[in-house]
Amino acid sequence: MKTAILYRMVTDQHICPFGLRSKDLLKREGYQVDDRWLKTREETDAFKAKHNVKTTPQTFIDNKRVGGYDDLRAFFGKSPQGQKGTSYQPVIAIFSVAFLLALVYQQSLTAGYSVSGTIMLFIGFAMTLLAVQKLQNLYTFTNSFITYDLLAMRHIRYSYAYPFLELYAGLGMLSGISPWLVAPVSVFIGSVGAVSVVKAVYIDKRELKCACVGGDSNVPLGFVSLSENVFMVAGGLMMLAGATYAM
Repeated sequence: MKTAILYRMVTDQHICPFGLRSKDLLKREGYQVDDRWLKTREETDAFKAKHNVKTTPQTFIDNKRVGGYDDLRAFFGKSPQGQKGTSYQPVIAIFSVAFLLALVYQQSLTAGYSVSGTIMLFIGFAMTLLAVQKLQNLYTFTNSFITYDLLAMRHIRYSYAYPFLELYAGLGMLSGISPWLVAPVSVFIGSVGAVSVVKAVYIDKRELKCACVGGDSNVPLGFVSLSENVFMVAGGLMMLAGATYAM
């Protein structure tokens, strides 16, 4: 039976999540784990000083120190876990959920589908979901947004208003209120955003992070943010076209 010794921090106030992950990984790799808890901060500090390490957990196999959780994954030939570097996962998740919501919502209302109806619902859901991402931390969002949005550079307060305007436009598309109250807002913020992205990325060749899913994202500014703004403009124009046709 393969065995491993795992030292991990377990106190009344804190249970190290990486210690739990290390234990789980060892078991999945067929190891019997000698699970040794470091129950106080003093005990943990003494352990780190003794073995000249900066963090816990620490795993030992065959009387040799393997290291922390990332080291243990490398020991078993596994790639680092979690998002590293550029990641489109948040954007893919939002757009995918928005599309599924559009399909379900339209089916529940009409018992059928139409291309234009699905597009409008998708844009509305996507805008509201993206607005939520920005509203979770307005400060970090605005710190990123003001570095490339042409209007926000001149008027920083616009960067704080932007997520609320996006939310308003998205909800307006879903609620069925007068297009004349919603579409101009959507077209305006989308147009300014699209021009800003084109200038920053494709003209000035700047390498920036996209603020479309919040200020802490690892999504590069470019196609994704441009798509978000094009969707806003398209949704607004579709609403205006529908309102004009109805007249």
